[in-house]
Amino acid sequence: MFYIHQNTCISPQHTFLNVDIEELRESVDNKLAVIEPGYEGIPPGILRRMGKAVRIGVGAALPLVKQVDVDGIIIGTANGGMEDCIKFLNQIIQYGEGMLTPGNFVQSTPNAIAAQVGLLTANKGYNITHVHRGLAFENALLDAAMLLRENPAGQYLLGAVDEISAYNYNIDHLAGWFKKGNFSSRDLFLTESAGTLAGEGSAMFIVNNNAMTAEAFVQDANTLHTDNEQDVAARLQYFLEKNLANGDEIDLLLSGENGDSRFKKYFEMCESILAKNVQVARFKHMSGEYATASSMALWLGCRVLKEQQLPRHMIEIYTTKKAYKRILIYNNYKGNQHSFILLTKP
Repeated sequence: MFYIHQNTCISPQHTFLNVDIEELRESVDNKLAVIEPGYEGIPPGILRRMGKAVRIGVGAALPLVKQVDVDGIIIGTANGGMEDCIKFLNQIIQYGEGMLTPGNFVQSTPNAIAAQVGLLTANKGYNITHVHRGLAFENALLDAAMLLRENPAGQYLLGAVDEISAYNYNIDHLAGWFKKGNFSSRDLFLTESAGTLAGEGSAMFIVNNNAMTAEAFVQDANTLHTDNEQDVAARLQYFLEKNLANGDEIDLLLSGENGDSRFKKYFEMCESILAKNVQVARFKHMSGEYATASSMALWLGCRVLKEQQLPRHMIEIYTTKKAYKRILIYNNYKGNQHSFILLTKP
């Protein structure tokens, strides 16, 4: 499909600039909020008008697009700036649809992140935002692959952003998606109970068809809508048979298991299909659950291929395999949106 070069990630962990994923930063009030940087590349007058989703999206993108020219900007998000959207809707009621502040509306639209990156860098190329709930990032990824097939010499910014807003947290909490009581991310996989922890983040990648100096190669991606684990098993078998030559194996499964006991069956099924010597690692005790969390998994996968090591707190099943060459990312959002991404060492 395509190669990944430079990449950045703003997350609840120390993943931006001075990266340290060995230290695990714990959740607060059942939320894993991002560590926001200083945003030195964003003019202060623009920064103070930005909502959180736009800040972390633009903040992660600018260090990349200031280094290289890109032919387009492709972003995936489930909600965009939902917090600003609610502020604007509240103003409609407060002012009786009178003198409304347009800033909150402008910053709340899902395409505000890609638009701001384009405006700040004077990029007039392809600019699009994919909004497909738990498969938003995967659709952005497939879009990038199709563009690079049509334009082999092209280079694109690919990324994803989602925030924790009071609105989406309260709605999902009432729907039973989050743990009840005060729960630590360190204990996310130790209890058998429904719900998970809320998360947010932004990950950005420079992608093209050039193998030189690439950190990783996205070999394939596949998505599925179903709540039947047998359908997921069949799709995984097809995905592996399509992409692995005889004798090849997956070295690492980056599992999107989120501590919700209702969906554990999907991840156990995936682990049972893979060879016994496949190492399994989990990441949602680092990111929390959000619709585009698979983008952080892709960032982690790139880092593992480059550094050839994993923090101990991520590892679920340890093996003595020494080299990471093929990483399978399996993510599941709310039990009915599934995705597989195969990442290999160039």
